[in-house]
Amino acid sequence: MMKVALVGCGRISKRHVEAISETKGIEITMVCDIIEERAKALAEKLGLPYVCDYKKIRGVDVISVLTPSGDHPRHAAEIAETSDASYIVCEKPISLTVREADELFKRVDKAGKVLLPVYQNRYNPLIVMIKDLIASGRLGKIYQFICNVLWNRNDDYFKIGWHGTRALDGGVLYTQASHYVDMVHYFFGELVSGKGQGGFLRGMEVFDTVSAVMRFQSGVVGSLNATISAYQQNYETEFTLIAEKGIIRLAGTNLNTIRHWNVEGMEKPDLDFHLDHIYGKGHNKMYEYIASGSWEMFPSREDVLSGIHLMEKLSY
Repeated sequence: MMKVALVGCGRISKRHVEAISETKGIEITMVCDIIEERAKALAEKLGLPYVCDYKKIRGVDVISVLTPSGDHPRHAAEIAETSDASYIVCEKPISLTVREADELFKRVDKAGKVLLPVYQNRYNPLIVMIKDLIASGRLGKIYQFICNVLWNRNDDYFKIGWHGTRALDGGVLYTQASHYVDMVHYFFGELVSGKGQGGFLRGMEVFDTVSAVMRFQSGVVGSLNATISAYQQNYETEFTLIAEKGIIRLAGTNLNTIRHWNVEGMEKPDLDFHLDHIYGKGHNKMYEYIASGSWEMFPSREDVLSGIHLMEKLSY
């Protein structure tokens, strides 16, 4: 049984607790948060011990870093250097810049540990299907894509101190849409050129709305629009792929439904699934891979750094 400690007991910790509890061969044995009342509340709910300093964590195999985005590189590196855990899971984004990400990997390597970035959308069965179709050549030439992440984060969300700050948040592409930036990178490879235009429409230090256009080495061109200002609630996430031999549109809160399918020689696959939260089921699959030691299912260092470069290029 693999033992996990969670560092950070905020919003995303609930999804990790759910995913681990639903996965065989892995369990949470400790939680940590700098705010004692928050650590204590989660610890009491789970019937576990807690600490308020991650440097005191001992006796676990995996430590999952679920702290504010801009703190990820420092926290993950220090945990690798001071704990006896072999594996450091780091929520997205692992950093806000390529420089910080590269330094993080170097420090984790030097400590003899393994960094496991959270890219749970890669494990979405519909995204796996699209990736396989592109790789197989069954779609022929890929011409264009359109990706829209049209979400809502209300004013109460930004009352959490680090949200909306340049130092720790990074803006809509980092904190909300980073998995979809990674998705287009995962599908289409290296970026040749890209330009993002962002708006500070909510009066924050970072972009709350971004529209970007991209061209990849593969020749594919596309656009990505992301906002946290959809009226009242998350509206939709959608991805349309236009290819020589088909058009596919995925949609839903987390790309969980095939809304349009017209592919040469292929019936629409029965892969739609229901979601009861905004994060999808990818965290479950990620912890299954950890429990089974399937380390090859995690993205490579080069892949992660390339994706961070794409976000950095589109955001600044």
